Amino acid sequence: MSTFVISPSIEIPWSELQFSYSRSSGPGGQHVNKTNTKATLKWDIHQTEALSPAIKIRFEKNWGARINKEGVLVITSEDSREQRSNMEACLAKLKQMIILSAKRPKVRVPTKPSRSSVLKNQEKKRQHSQRKNDRRQSKNISRRHD
Repeated sequence: MSTFVISPSIEIPWSELQFSYSRSSGPGGQHVNKTNTKATLKWDIHQTEALSPAIKIRFEKNWGARINKEGVLVITSEDSREQRSNMEACLAKLKQMIILSAKRPKVRVPTKPSRSSVLKNQEKKRQHSQRKNDRRQSKNISRRHD
């Protein structure tokens, strides 16, 4: 198992993924103070060849806030008391991020309003305008009487 499989077409070599562990602020009482259970995953998105250029662009657009100036993606997890569970949570987050970025956005097909809808809108506008004109004329008449 020398690669982390995201999908049949996307695999990341384990050598590109760097894990580090530190003290967690999660549940565990005094146990938290003496064990390194928080997992931090670092992955250099700019240097990887596991993603196509198009996916890299979408990935950076979607998750740019998690990528530092050097182009390294940083994901952390401290939900569990176990180091392994937190490591798996980091990998699950990474997998989800890549899957979302791999989907091509739908291309918008511009549409034109139908002739009947255009005519309907114009008629509504005419009626609205007429209503306002009628009010204006009735105000002018009432002022003349004052």
